[in-house]
Amino acid sequence: LAMAIGVAAVVLLTTLGEAARRYVSNEFSSLGSHLVIMLPGRNETTGGAPPMFGAAANDLTIDDAMTLTRSPWVVRVAPLNIGTSDVSHGALEREGTILGTTHDFLELRHFAMAAGQFLPPGDARDRQPVCVIGETIRQELFPGEKAVGNWLRIGDRRFRVIGVVDDIGMSMGLDSGNMVIIPVASAQALFNTESLLRVLIEARGLEAIPKVKEYALSTIRERHNGEEDVTLITQDALLATFDKIFTALTLTVGGIAAVSLLVAGVLIMNVMLVTVSQRTSEIGLLKAIGASRGQIVRLFLSEAILLSIIGAALGLGLGLGGGALLGHLYPKLDFTAPWWAVLAALFVAVGSGVVFGVAPARRAARLDPVMALARH
Repeated sequence: LAMAIGVAAVVLLTTLGEAARRYVSNEFSSLGSHLVIMLPGRNETTGGAPPMFGAAANDLTIDDAMTLTRSPWVVRVAPLNIGTSDVSHGALEREGTILGTTHDFLELRHFAMAAGQFLPPGDARDRQPVCVIGETIRQELFPGEKAVGNWLRIGDRRFRVIGVVDDIGMSMGLDSGNMVIIPVASAQALFNTESLLRVLIEARGLEAIPKVKEYALSTIRERHNGEEDVTLITQDALLATFDKIFTALTLTVGGIAAVSLLVAGVLIMNVMLVTVSQRTSEIGLLKAIGASRGQIVRLFLSEAILLSIIGAALGLGLGLGGGALLGHLYPKLDFTAPWWAVLAALFVAVGSGVVFGVAPARRAARLDPVMALARH
């Protein structure tokens, strides 16, 4: 029972860790491929993480973002502003996440349209009164009527709904269903700011990322009077960092759970020692009819290993069953047990049975046959 609980704990905890790691990997993959993220401010000058809302020597502007499109290594650029505001239609109102961007955001983030069209292409400086809404906004503000073509009020401004994006749930902390996407210039006017929150840059390929970073930094230096006051983060670097974090966490919780296997090994040793004391006459009889010390050792060692294997098999079933149950309850996460954790749990379980079974086996083998038959 102790061995089963130990193996189940190792399998289940490492399954949870791997599920979290895969979830984060998929989230970053949904950002787009070969992505470079530009944020205003530098972590070297602020003494910490780069500022989130443009607290830099120079604001990151729409003109800065559009200049980056001149590089042959850049596929598309999407400036970004994010805020919250009351969104209403008629007598219905709710708070929504307002996302200001351009036409390229659709392809860059791999969004799909459920109805209508996305923001039209054109000059990013145009304050067009159009918007694209999420599925939750459509259901709550336009019940029983067509959303596309209707007017939507955001704060004190009116926007015509031209499209509805597919609901993909939560993505990088944003609920796609509760989003209202408007032109970036309109978002700046709505939130009374000239600075961008960030700029998303898609490179032409993996080999183009260093060239895009070099071009982006040189362009910003030129436009910001020699100041390199932005921070560039690549999607691959972010993903690698999170991958290392979750791998370390998975190994840590797996190692903690593996301690229970050692405890189970000690329990097996105690059980086998008690067994030796209860079976002294049997051991004496075996030795009296010619059983060697090696045979006695192998007998008790095989029994200890058998206990470990049966417990490990039960624990593996419990762990995999628990993962399957979690997958049924949370279908968006992949609760597949990592193969290395399964093998490691089984190896440690059987290994502890071998190691902790040696002492009882050797004790049984050292018994004198006459004394053992006499139950001494």
